[in-house]
Amino acid sequence: MLILTLMLVAGGATVACEPPLSEGRATQGVTAGECPPSQTPPQSYYLPDDGSWELPPDTPTGRFPSCEGTVTIEGLGDFIFNPVEIPTVRPDVFTPGHFSLFDVLVDLSSKGWFTMEYHYDQNLGTHIIDQLDNRVNWWYRAHYAGAWYELNAFRMDLYPYKDGTGIMMRQQTDEFMGTLYNSFASEMRRLSLNQGRVVIPEVRIGPAVYTNVPVSAHDVRTDVFVPGTLTALDVLLSLADQDRIERMKLTWYASIGDADPVDSFRVEQIDDGDGFFDDEASPETGGWVYESGARDFAGFKGSHIHIPVDTRVLVSPEYMMWYWLN
Repeated sequence: MLILTLMLVAGGATVACEPPLSEGRATQGVTAGECPPSQTPPQSYYLPDDGSWELPPDTPTGRFPSCEGTVTIEGLGDFIFNPVEIPTVRPDVFTPGHFSLFDVLVDLSSKGWFTMEYHYDQNLGTHIIDQLDNRVNWWYRAHYAGAWYELNAFRMDLYPYKDGTGIMMRQQTDEFMGTLYNSFASEMRRLSLNQGRVVIPEVRIGPAVYTNVPVSAHDVRTDVFVPGTLTALDVLLSLADQDRIERMKLTWYASIGDADPVDSFRVEQIDDGDGFFDDEASPETGGWVYESGARDFAGFKGSHIHIPVDTRVLVSPEYMMWYWLN
């Protein structure tokens, strides 16, 4: 019988446990198990609908993670996990059954597959890894199904896990981690200066620029998030509340090509009345993409990542930018 030592971070004690054979086993070159493809067709919604910017109550909801996943840790290898049994350390954000990429590490370490110590830093608004395998300066790259690993500067304990997600942990330089943590601290200071309200200094939609945009929650994704959680989609809906957007089109995709699950809304029209890119997106004319975060990580340095707009949780970003790609 294989007995592994489990480090309990909170109390610093150790206990013996035997992880179930279906979870956490170290592997070489093993990928996550495949899930049945979705048969749900896209569903589009035009807002406002009869004067209301609220989506109807019967909109689709995201699937719970249910298929084996894999996380790769530099120097340790690959670990398979069962997502059905993973709790979240952020019950203030995620509803039961949903969790973050960080929760995967916490679950595996709690079962004794490696040692990890962490804490929640109020000044950064996120959980920090103090050591993993007695090494420091850990950060991650990730991708959803059908995509590729991306450099990112997004809090790991806010990144929603879905079936087919790839997770890779690597050690980083002191300089990178310092810049990353400074960007998180700047967000928290901005939040404090605005008395706990999210106000984004600059939002760009094509050529239009909006400054000091207050953002409020619209609770579009209460299937995944606790009511009151702000997402990137709330920025557009807040601009609509402020009469700066006249019309939007949102389309729910359960899958897009090899990307399955997607289980999110895609913004396919932002009509702000300026005459630029106000029409609906199409394969012939192009469509909207966005990024948000700290300017130190603008573009593909970490802010432009493929988290859908309705599941990208906001803390207090420095900017948001929407641009049209043909």
